[in-house]
Amino acid sequence: MPIILVVDDSETDRKLIGGLLKCKLDWIVQYASDGAEATKLVEQIFPDVVVTDLQMPVMNGIELCAEVKREHPHVPVLLTTGVGSEALAVDALKAGAASYVPKNSLASSLVETVEQVLAVSGRQRINDCLLTQSMESRHSFELENDQNLILAMVDFLTKEMAAVGVGGNAEQRQASIALEEAMLNAMFHGNLELNSSQVQEARRSFHDGQISKDVEKRVSNSTFSSRRLFVTLELSKEKVKMKVRDQGRGFDAKCQFENAGNLEQFSGSGESGRGLTLIKSFSDKVQFDQAGNTILMTLNIETPEAEVVAN
Repeated sequence: MPIILVVDDSETDRKLIGGLLKCKLDWIVQYASDGAEATKLVEQIFPDVVVTDLQMPVMNGIELCAEVKREHPHVPVLLTTGVGSEALAVDALKAGAASYVPKNSLASSLVETVEQVLAVSGRQRINDCLLTQSMESRHSFELENDQNLILAMVDFLTKEMAAVGVGGNAEQRQASIALEEAMLNAMFHGNLELNSSQVQEARRSFHDGQISKDVEKRVSNSTFSSRRLFVTLELSKEKVKMKVRDQGRGFDAKCQFENAGNLEQFSGSGESGRGLTLIKSFSDKVQFDQAGNTILMTLNIETPEAEVVAN
């Protein structure tokens, strides 16, 4: 049974978050009122995920994230962000946080995001036994619009990073979530051309291990069924390159880049915006092609500064 540690100095917010998480009957929810208390509880209860507010007394969310990453690298930290803390959220993501959810989106996104982080972390623990013998690897895939292949691809990436010895648990987790977000966007927005509300339901079904009705209809429609996802992975000791291309209509990449540093705008623009924010925060360089249906993400293990450019 997964243990979720909720950290927030507001009792009202702790109860709200705990109530949302308890909808999953097999999840055990524990609480801490600040980062200092949380670090002690992490030692005692060994949580599977820490869900923490950013701005707290004694020890804030960024400091807690750094402490957990240093002492317990297998434990992912998920942030909840209030209005005005967008820049801090980006800093925390770069410092090793697994994901984030704006507080005004808790009801719609919290459980799904925790499920995503749990799934990635669980798969990482299984893959940690792989020996790091390969020096580098390169793989290319042509995939049908089968959302189960997204999970298989993320698992494959984690195994390859462990085998090549690229980064630690935090870097592997970040690369996995970035790849998953890029593939979800490419399949649902790109190839299947779902609208925002349909994408939200498709993502919710995906993280519940289900397929939404809209996805089922589109994959059986000849207009969309012939489209493919193309994924290329290049790994070495120093970096990871991940390229995802769909056969959809693309989008205005220039417009996206003009707003690429504004987390608040992304947070208000739906799951695709939130996904792009995660991708940007977890990558050192993000590039789109001119058509807007190919994304190249580069993670330099020794280069933490993020750069975003448009071709």
